[in-house]
Amino acid sequence: MELKGILKYLEKLKANNTREWFNENKSEYTDAKASFEVFTEMLINEISGFDKSVAGVDAKACMFRIFRDVRFSNNKAPYKTNFGAFIASGGRKSQLAGYYVHMEPGASFLGGGIYMPPADNLRLIRKRIFDNPNAFREIINNKEFKKYFDGIYGEKLKTAPRGFPKNWEYIELLNHKHYAVAHLVKDDFWNKPEVIQNNIAIFKVQYELNTYLNEILNQVL
Repeated sequence: MELKGILKYLEKLKANNTREWFNENKSEYTDAKASFEVFTEMLINEISGFDKSVAGVDAKACMFRIFRDVRFSNNKAPYKTNFGAFIASGGRKSQLAGYYVHMEPGASFLGGGIYMPPADNLRLIRKRIFDNPNAFREIINNKEFKKYFDGIYGEKLKTAPRGFPKNWEYIELLNHKHYAVAHLVKDDFWNKPEVIQNNIAIFKVQYELNTYLNEILNQVL
């Protein structure tokens, strides 16, 4: 699988993040996007071998647009400098847990789970963990899981969420605003012949977390 061309394009885009340059080099963007779409399709096919919930998901529905919304940002650069895809039932807009691939020179990572869940969904997850903390702890403390993921990723509350006791033994498990994970990879990760297998090895480890989260959310979604 040849992905070096994607990284090379993104490096150029980072150095020339203007509409003029983007439009003058539109064919390079089109080629890079097409390569990433093929890569995403291959990942979907492989993931569906152990997670049937993503079988048949459309790659384009999983991929994020490269155009930035700059209306409320101090950074007015019009384009993202990465390609990303969230592979889940329903694609990138899904409220279910899924698998995320982020390709960016010097800042690539693989991960997934649930990022920025709606308040009601977040409360359901917290309640399930509160009712049976050991089931969740077994997943995140698993030796293979910890090999790739250094705990739950993202922002945390400074105190216990509303409705839960502050002195609960495992209160730190409920303070997360997201139930997502991330594993950083270097640029040469994408250049290896076994890149698909290496992606899938990481996503297989994440599968148990996604299954846990989706068992909760499938009751209401």
